[in-house]
Amino acid sequence: MTMTEVLRWGIIGTGGIASRFAADTAFLDEAVVAAVGSRTAERAVEFASTWNVPTSHDSYEGLVSDPEVDAVYVASPHPFHAEHALLAIGAGKHVLVEKPFTMNAVEARTVAEAARKAGVFCMEAMWTRFLPHMAHVRELLAAGAIGEVMALGVDQGMRFEQNPDHRLFSFELGGGALLDLGIYPFSFASMVFGTPQTVRASASPAFTGVDGTTSAVLTYGNGAHATILCSAMVATPMKAWIAGTQGRIELDRQWYTAGSAVTLTKADGSTERFEPRPELIQGRAKGMKFMVAEATRCIQAGQAESPVMPLDETIMIMGILDEVRDQIGLVYPPA
Repeated sequence: MTMTEVLRWGIIGTGGIASRFAADTAFLDEAVVAAVGSRTAERAVEFASTWNVPTSHDSYEGLVSDPEVDAVYVASPHPFHAEHALLAIGAGKHVLVEKPFTMNAVEARTVAEAARKAGVFCMEAMWTRFLPHMAHVRELLAAGAIGEVMALGVDQGMRFEQNPDHRLFSFELGGGALLDLGIYPFSFASMVFGTPQTVRASASPAFTGVDGTTSAVLTYGNGAHATILCSAMVATPMKAWIAGTQGRIELDRQWYTAGSAVTLTKADGSTERFEPRPELIQGRAKGMKFMVAEATRCIQAGQAESPVMPLDETIMIMGILDEVRDQIGLVYPPA
């Protein structure tokens, strides 16, 4: 594949996140959604009609074997991510796997090893990490704008309808606040601090028994702390902050979306404000296109991983979530 060719994506799954992927990919010149696969022909045809996708398949096997597909976006429920990622890798396709990457670190390592052995690109679809304001945060940290970073706070809480049929409250679908919502703040802490030395977690169950609200404190080698809260029971401010010896960085409400702005406050009290340009954040997914653009760039350049979201970091994050689950007693049935 050359840098001038358009990358052809196929999508496994037809849910809301798959729709967002299709909507945002339409804003890119270098990529196109060429096919979609579902377990039923009806759903595949409906999705293809809605998003102007030229080919639909009534099975995931049909999608991954399609010669008109270069890369596969795995958008199925997360208990099936490993299975479907391995299916695509086995067919020689590059893969972008929706977050959480898998259900646990063992599955994550299995997928990563398979991709490396096959020589295909593989990345967790942590789309928020590729947003313009997140790149700006990394630039500020790399420049030492707030000195030595010593503390971080981030929350991700939404009030969901207390419906036992909702996937977020389903054990069978990997429900609970931790994997569905908590993956965002835990990945944010990883972006800032890397691997923690200690993890201390607590949780309160939802009415079905999955975790309704989970909090954690992570500590690091330099004495830094990250405090994290995720909830499917209450709507929290959804802000994030990073504090250092020479100032702090604050991310506005819905810190994980493209519409969030960043404020740098220096030790002398002066401030600088970063707000993304409106034309950069069009699209239903609040900026999913930046992640698709990065995956496409890597594949076209012959890179097996993205330096922004490498596989070893994804495996490490899944290990942290495993530790949190152990501490709060959250056990899922086999997929």
